[in-house]
Amino acid sequence: MSATVRSATLPGDPPGGRRAVAVWSIGVAVYFVAVIFRTSLGVAGLDAADRFHVGASALSTFSILQLLVYAGMQIPVGLLVDRLGTKKVLSIGAVLFTAGQLGFAFSPSYGTALASRALLGCGDAMTFISVLRLGTRWFPARRGPLVAQLAGLVGMAGNLVSTLLLSRLLHGIGWTPAFAGSALAGAVVLALTLLFLKDHPEGQEPEPSPHQGAAYVRRQIAAAWREPGTRLGLWVHFTTQFPAMVFLLLWGLPFLVEAQGLSRATAGELLTLVVLSNMVIGLVYGQIVARHHAARLPLALGTVGATALLWAVTLAYPGERAPMWLLLVLCTVLGACGPASMLGFDFARPANPPERQGTASGITNMGGFIASMTTLFAIGVLLDATGDDYAVAFSAVFVLQALGVSQILRLRGRAARRERERLVASRVETVHVPA
Repeated sequence: MSATVRSATLPGDPPGGRRAVAVWSIGVAVYFVAVIFRTSLGVAGLDAADRFHVGASALSTFSILQLLVYAGMQIPVGLLVDRLGTKKVLSIGAVLFTAGQLGFAFSPSYGTALASRALLGCGDAMTFISVLRLGTRWFPARRGPLVAQLAGLVGMAGNLVSTLLLSRLLHGIGWTPAFAGSALAGAVVLALTLLFLKDHPEGQEPEPSPHQGAAYVRRQIAAAWREPGTRLGLWVHFTTQFPAMVFLLLWGLPFLVEAQGLSRATAGELLTLVVLSNMVIGLVYGQIVARHHAARLPLALGTVGATALLWAVTLAYPGERAPMWLLLVLCTVLGACGPASMLGFDFARPANPPERQGTASGITNMGGFIASMTTLFAIGVLLDATGDDYAVAFSAVFVLQALGVSQILRLRGRAARRERERLVASRVETVHVPA
């Protein structure tokens, strides 16, 4: 006779445990430092404008170029992670973003500073996809949503370090010592990665990769893109991430200081609120999705709607400035953008097999950074064109949100049907036990 056993985990699922947490923490530490470096310009934007004698459009070019490199690297990085593994890619990334931060510290001109931010963006691009892959290799699949949200939470902690610590160093010891000193953190996480990080648990080696070449690259990208879940993940990430990213990365501080008349200290506290809100909401979203998978889309669309509403009320508020209570609510709601963007990976992950996870995550991760790059540029151009009219400039947010929501609504049905088909095919593992 035979017995049918329902498996609680997928075949070959990693066990997790303390060792998994320790190894994953090293990878997350690399991402943490990368986010500090990425967001350091957010607290130094006005200082950079003075240092390099540039206006709003040229200032936005710093972040645009950094994000352009980041977004453009996502698919190549995904392919590299699938082929080389996490340790090698994270190590290369740490070398590049540390070199970029050092270069930015000593840049004598606008051109060299741009080149340094591009190098930083290239290294930064190699971190998050690697951390996501590390999570899938070390933790059971059912832990995927929570592990991804925790990674995002640690990234926001890096943003918090920029907002609280780096900004004080910048105004206390000056530009070069602050940026050069922070680069030491990159050397520390590089050493930890080289010494202690492992791609996967013992006995969990991935299948040998097929012949690696142009044909393989095309197959990986095409197969990931054909999945509606991958494309839905991209558009969820596109629509949810960029309002907070633009605010924290560059334009939040000038908006709060120049348009709302706040002091730098008060503006910094509001930026900190966005980060703290992100960290709290990230934990909540991770727990909700881990328990109720169907909550992914309502959470994503709800976040988009709340963000659009609060920006509309803030920008249209009668009088010269919005009241503090409204700015507090706006910054609290902006904190939900990061956790909502992580939901994009929860659509792409179940749509692709393990050997394609890096490529699919890379495609998904492009979305929010393309939207952020576009909005950073649009706001800079509109500020220069309108004489620093922030209400007009920040209206660019609504255009990209409308585009993203239309694509989410178009793809959600197909993605849900395809995911149900995969779930039915893999839900029960039948094990035949001989009598």
